[in-house]
Amino acid sequence: MHAYAYAYAMTKVISLSEEAYRTLKDLKRKGESFSDVIIRIAGSREARSLAEFAGRWAGADLDAVFGEVLREREEVRSREL
Repeated sequence: MHAYAYAYAMTKVISLSEEAYRTLKDLKRKGESFSDVIIRIAGSREARSLAEFAGRWAGADLDAVFGEVLREREEVRSREL
């Protein structure tokens, strides 16, 4: 009797914008596949509580950034209507 074990690598097709594709391609190292890049970038991050970042803004442009956030929120609301 013979027993065979096969390891199948599941693949998925995803859509990327041109900008996302170029960005991913630029991050690709020699000998790396796109999957390797994604795993290296996204897979290496540990889930962290957002509370860990509270009060850590180091930039001098807090007012400008906050203003931009508020403007973007308004744009999202207006698109939903």
